[in-house]
Amino acid sequence: MVITMKYRVGIDLGGTNIAVGVVNENYEIVGRAKVKTRLPRPAAEIIADMAEAAREAVSAAGVAMDDVIFVGVGTPGIANAATGIVEYSCNLDFHNVPLCKMLSEHLGKEVQIANDANAAALGETLAGAAKGAKNSMFITLGTGVGGGVIIDGKIYCGVNFAGAELGHTVIMMDGEECGCGRKGCWEAYASATGLVRQTKAAMEQNPDSLMWEFSRKAGAVNGRTSFDAMRAGDAAGKAVVDTYINYVACGLVDMINIFQPEVLFIGGGICKEGDTLLIPLQKYINREHYSHYSEIQTRVCVAELGNDAGIIGAAFLK
Repeated sequence: MVITMKYRVGIDLGGTNIAVGVVNENYEIVGRAKVKTRLPRPAAEIIADMAEAAREAVSAAGVAMDDVIFVGVGTPGIANAATGIVEYSCNLDFHNVPLCKMLSEHLGKEVQIANDANAAALGETLAGAAKGAKNSMFITLGTGVGGGVIIDGKIYCGVNFAGAELGHTVIMMDGEECGCGRKGCWEAYASATGLVRQTKAAMEQNPDSLMWEFSRKAGAVNGRTSFDAMRAGDAAGKAVVDTYINYVACGLVDMINIFQPEVLFIGGGICKEGDTLLIPLQKYINREHYSHYSEIQTRVCVAELGNDAGIIGAAFLK
């Protein structure tokens, strides 16, 4: 008896790149392709490039399109899985784009969509940091603070498919203005963008800080500037790092108190700091979270799959 393996295509649609992977039944990516998104341009052109990249990935995997049983897409914004429409994505300038229908017409395959952070959360739960967990959460610390919630093995996205915008919970009443229009959002403080703003402010207040030297070497202030200065013994850099970690931890405790996930995993470039970030985060969480007397505790860790999480999760939306 010959058993034929079936394959799925996962597409991570980003503002900079369209990354495509052919994923087998063991959650392994066996073929890849990547093209630039080249914004701004019409949705039809972007979707045509997604289809072409999918064909390239299938060819790279050495399989036929007939062996592909499903195509999933993780996209920024509000992705209505019931209608297949990207209702709104400010990054892509999509407004009620019938992405599933349009991509299906190119490829002749069933297509489903999800928010990109939700797709990544599913990928990590299937094959990464939260493998085997039924209830997990993903927090990504990037330009903004993204989130994905998995409950009983399924993506939670709310009645309007716009749920789990976790970065837009307020941690500072009437605080810094967020890109969403509210003030005091967690995203405004815990994102890499927020960290850069905090670093610049501290540098202005501390002209002798080593953060100036590290920023000059890098060509700009970035998410590493304060951490590098701290490691070199700079007090102002350490103050920035300590404050930033407290902002991140404050929101993580809120998430744990609300959802009580088995695993909470974080991603984004800042996670390259490793234990420098994780150890103080865990201390804050241990001190502040409501369920610290419970036998089962949420495990906090770094995401494992990187950019592949979105591809794998998209491939297994169905």
